[in-house]
Order: sequence, then structure tokens, then C-alpha cells
Amino acid sequence: MSLKITDDCINCDVCEPECPNGAISQGEEIYVIDPNLCTECVGHYDEPQCQQVCPVDCIPLDDNNVETKEQLMQKYLIITSKA
Repeated sequence: MSLKITDDCINCDVCEPECPNGAISQGEEIYVIDPNLCTECVGHYDEPQCQQVCPVDCIPLDDNNVETKEQLMQKYLIITSKA
């Protein structure tokens, strides 16, 4: 699954620079995650870095974008041009 940012986001700016895929950006009101770029940090780290730094715990799994670890790894390989 990719991750999503909920309305609990306080716009603290700590998640965006932590994303190795550039999947996080400022939305109209809160930060948003592009599910096409989010790999839950698979291929980069053992755990999603945005979740690790979020002070309000507002970055859960996105039930609308279900992916296996294998699919996330394939996405990582495509994004990083290693496929």
C-alpha cells in the first residue's frame, strides 16, 4: 500500500524532505502523498521515513491503494530506473 496523510496534518514540514521518492508535496491545505511515487520506502529503508518523523502520527496506510511488498519493490525499481 502507499501511505496517505490525514486531516490531522499540522503542516510541520518534516515529512517532505524525508521522502526518498519525492512522493510528498504541499497540497491545498495539508501535505499529500502521490500514490504513484510512494513505495513505503521499500528499496530505500526498512520503515517509512515520513511515519518515523511525523509528530502527530497522521500518515497511515492508504486502503485505497493496496500493494504488496513485491509490487512496492517493482515500483521502486521503476522510479529509480533500475528495472
